[in-house]
Amino acid sequence: MSGSQSYISFYPRGNKRRFNSYTDYFRKKYGERVQKVSINAGFTCPNRDGTKSKGGCTFCLNDAFNPSYCRPEKSITTQISEGIEFHKKRYRRASYYLAYFQAYSNTYAPIDLLREIYEEALAYPGVIGLIIGTRPDCIDEQKLAYLKGLSEKHYISIEYGIETCYDNTLLRINRAHTFEEAVFALKLTAQYCINTGAHFIFGLPGESEEMMLEEARIISGLPLTSVKFHQLQVIKGTPIEKEYLDHPSDFHLFTWGKYLEFIIKFLEYLTPCIMVERFTGEVPPRFLASSPWEKLRNDQLATIIEKKLEELNTWQGRLFRQ
Repeated sequence: MSGSQSYISFYPRGNKRRFNSYTDYFRKKYGERVQKVSINAGFTCPNRDGTKSKGGCTFCLNDAFNPSYCRPEKSITTQISEGIEFHKKRYRRASYYLAYFQAYSNTYAPIDLLREIYEEALAYPGVIGLIIGTRPDCIDEQKLAYLKGLSEKHYISIEYGIETCYDNTLLRINRAHTFEEAVFALKLTAQYCINTGAHFIFGLPGESEEMMLEEARIISGLPLTSVKFHQLQVIKGTPIEKEYLDHPSDFHLFTWGKYLEFIIKFLEYLTPCIMVERFTGEVPPRFLASSPWEKLRNDQLATIIEKKLEELNTWQGRLFRQ
């Protein structure tokens, strides 16, 4: 059996790519690209408003990744309309959209308010579903039961900010929840047959490369539909910037070359059943206190990663063991 045949036969998803592509899932399901449109609905977080803590996550500055059209003073409908126009310049072929509630914790509100904003988004022509970014401690069975009802007609995914599998790190970055809480939220969401996503950051303070690679095994055991991986980028004006400047040796910040090697290893140990949405994060250089990578977009970096997988004749899950 050739290398090409081995990785194709290994995958359960029926395509020839060397990783389980989230984008390709939608292209196959709907026959064309499905574009996410970000929304800032004006939420906060329990580690910002004093419920659990104040100041938010030490690495977080929403302005660094929120598109310019995302402003909470605008209606949901207006943000979707402007977002579609924004993305048409780059992705002209998209005619289906996912409303992505991105900024802060988008289930951190009473159910009546959530119902109002979610259903306004779903009423927009071409919107086929919701991606709801939130924290593991901001979900409950009432909200899940409501979202399960929506999922009968729409694509619904709850994207949990988990960031790391290690409680010491979660405490250090002021997440104000534990990894056990994240696992509980994922399992509960899966019980309601709702798609689950998760966000993880590589390079958080105190974590070695070996610790980060071990997370591939841990993540593979979670009931996840999809994952997003980002390298840590130290943002100006955040608490983590001061920590980085005061204790740089505590940080394992990747150069692009080292990250390329790392993410290939990580993918080899990650179950092929979880779809990968992103390998890297993208922040405008003006926000960065750490050294920026080459001036390449996320999709260009993903192409380089995929070419490296081909060059090494490897693939997501090659070394995965149940």
